[in-house]
Amino acid sequence: MRFVFTFCVFLFTFFSSFSQSNFQFKKNKSCISIPFKLINNLIFIPIDVNGEKLTFLLDTGVEKTILFSLDDKEQVQFFNLESIKLKGLGSNEAIDAYMSTKNKLEAKDFVDYDHEIYLVLDQEFNFSSQVGIPVNGIIGYHFFKNHLIEIDYQRRKVVVYNETNKKVFKKLEKGYKKEAISIEENKPYYVSNVTTEGNTHPSKLLVDTGNSDAIWLFLNKSKEIKLPQKHISDYLGRGFSGNVYGLRGRIENFNFGSTIFKNPITTFPDSTSIKSVNFVSNRLGSLGGEVFSRFSIFFDYPKQILYTKPNANVNLPFNFNMSGIEVQHDGLEWVKETTAENSKSSSSYAVRINESRVQDNLRIKFALKPVFTINSVRKDSPAELAGLRKDDRLIKIEGKSAHDLTIEKINELLKSEEGRTIELVIERNGKQFKFKFQLKSII
Repeated sequence: MRFVFTFCVFLFTFFSSFSQSNFQFKKNKSCISIPFKLINNLIFIPIDVNGEKLTFLLDTGVEKTILFSLDDKEQVQFFNLESIKLKGLGSNEAIDAYMSTKNKLEAKDFVDYDHEIYLVLDQEFNFSSQVGIPVNGIIGYHFFKNHLIEIDYQRRKVVVYNETNKKVFKKLEKGYKKEAISIEENKPYYVSNVTTEGNTHPSKLLVDTGNSDAIWLFLNKSKEIKLPQKHISDYLGRGFSGNVYGLRGRIENFNFGSTIFKNPITTFPDSTSIKSVNFVSNRLGSLGGEVFSRFSIFFDYPKQILYTKPNANVNLPFNFNMSGIEVQHDGLEWVKETTAENSKSSSSYAVRINESRVQDNLRIKFALKPVFTINSVRKDSPAELAGLRKDDRLIKIEGKSAHDLTIEKINELLKSEEGRTIELVIERNGKQFKFKFQLKSII
């Protein structure tokens, strides 16, 4: 599933729009390196909030810092709470939230002592289930606004540079393409030459690391943006205001950095899903993680400059989930694993927690393992035609126990190659069924 977190804020109470949030170096260092997890082209970094370790999506497409999942973090304290409403991508109504100030956020030695946070109360908004790891919130503009920030997708590190670091600028002058971006309403925008149906048009696009797709285009914003003749209707993901729907197809090309990307899969969200988004002047779409993950990127918000250098993935094809199913992480369960003495092989299966049994020559242990279910099935897709349904639980995929997989591995399989036969064992209403279908590229 994909996520985009652009949103509008409707306040029930007044507050100053001049937030004092500022990250700074806690110690006198030339740079701070922060490791991250990369899942579905999205970046997740560890940040301490008022002393509690949390995980954040690093998202250039949002201005405010948002927390939406604290079920396992009951000790986090927040200050100066005020009631507000949030509304963004999706077709539903605004959701209840709180604004909190005077919070301390720290990523290693990169710290802000007066950070403004928005707390989302809607427990149905469950981001963690879509990426397979606990995710507590989103951070964007305030992380980037005062420093040179590098995102190295191959080394999976975010590096924050002190302005006194002269070596990094020499590095950028040698091997990186330097381009202007505009920072508007505290978000970065890039102008790309986009070609659709034979027509090339300079297009202002949001630079959005919180979107896992390659490129989004808004059909209702310009007559120059043309819908490809070959396209499909699809579920695009989840925003703060509900599900997002639209179309997918392949356009001729667009450019980013020094690279022209040909035949990329392009997403066209419907007008209902984006009706509450506050658009800056002349914005025609977004660029996302499927593009950025092919580069090393430096963001310089103060100077409104972007530096890019292609990495080894720059020429990979733009693949698509050809199965028609979206899979979600649906919690954990205890699994009994048995390993034969003097053997490296093992087997595992789910059991009740209070079950115990002694077997000769076997080591038995219990472990918490992930559960995966089907979150949606695209109409007329190979999976739907084979008989798969929403809420089916995955038991085996290609002969492997679903317990031993991740969301990332499952998604890689479902977009691997056209014509590949996929075998699934699922559980439905307490019974197991086997399904088989072929991946089919329809765009």
